[in-house]
Amino acid sequence: MSAHEGTHHPISVYLWIWLLLFVLSTFSYMVDYFHVQGMLRWTLIILLMFLKAGFIVAIFMHMKWERLALKLAILVPPLCLLILIGLMAIEGDYTFLTRTISFKP
Repeated sequence: MSAHEGTHHPISVYLWIWLLLFVLSTFSYMVDYFHVQGMLRWTLIILLMFLKAGFIVAIFMHMKWERLALKLAILVPPLCLLILIGLMAIEGDYTFLTRTISFKP
């Protein structure tokens, strides 16, 4: 018998997480319903997205007991997103400069 055999969640944990995911999804829909704008909108959407992803990874993917895998699953995707955002900002600045130079009045 291996060390990880028998480490299953009871069904009640899954049901509570499903309910919590439903509530978090409702909150993210309410952000659009109430027409929240600006930085508050994006902060709420990203916060709710990370909370839902964290619960899915920690409970449904059975990574709760694998600390390194959990850290990598939570830290690596946002790091990749930050790198892509940086690259898009550099590209956006480049296209902004070429637009202003090309379309001078």
